[in-house]
Amino acid sequence: MKNKKIIMNTFLDILYPRHCPVCHNIIGFRGQKICDSCREKLQPVTGPRCYKCSRPLSDPGQEYCRDCSSRRHFFEQGIGIFPYSTLLQESLYKLKYEKRQEYGTFYGELGALWAKEQISRWKIDIIVPVPLHRKRLEKRGYNQAELIAEALGKRLALPVDKKLLKRKVNTRPQKDLGPAERKANLNNAFISKGRLEGGNVLLVDDIYTTGATVDEAARILKKAGADRVYFLVIAIGSGAQGCFMNDF
Repeated sequence: MKNKKIIMNTFLDILYPRHCPVCHNIIGFRGQKICDSCREKLQPVTGPRCYKCSRPLSDPGQEYCRDCSSRRHFFEQGIGIFPYSTLLQESLYKLKYEKRQEYGTFYGELGALWAKEQISRWKIDIIVPVPLHRKRLEKRGYNQAELIAEALGKRLALPVDKKLLKRKVNTRPQKDLGPAERKANLNNAFISKGRLEGGNVLLVDDIYTTGATVDEAARILKKAGADRVYFLVIAIGSGAQGCFMNDF
């Protein structure tokens, strides 16, 4: 029986070879999720972080980043796993625009491994992915934030609600806008499709830049009845790195 399973897995590897979600090269054997080279290169953010948004800080004595020091956010706190480096940019681009849906599962599982203690401290009741507008979803075929959220929820045994939050405005791509334009672009972009009887919500997205998307989504979720809203993203800014990938 064991030999039959090995033969079947080998056959599947030949027909459907697994690709490293970071460098996109073919991985040698089926149980491996990331190539050895990228395992060493892809390291999470460590060191001083903003207490509010988790953006990396250069000064160990600093508690908040400039953005969180200067304006009020609707979310309580958040965590970004990796610095948004060139290494990660191509991987997330392929996840979003080149049908590499399995990369979303990879990053969701990785997020659960890295942030499970923090999420446990937040006492999360439900996970909500940041939604895409209907037109963008039809064009892409899937929502990358949903893929990440589903894998995260499965690993942490937390429910995922993909229908609670809806994007009613087909906003312009945030990457093309400045900070003030991003905030205006997302004004009233979301609506809630239900009510929450309190509880703590974890918003999930792929990238945190100015925080405008997460902030507006958090505002709507609190309006819908959430007590507290936290967030988890795969990439946020840049910063010092530490050893972690050996655990995955």
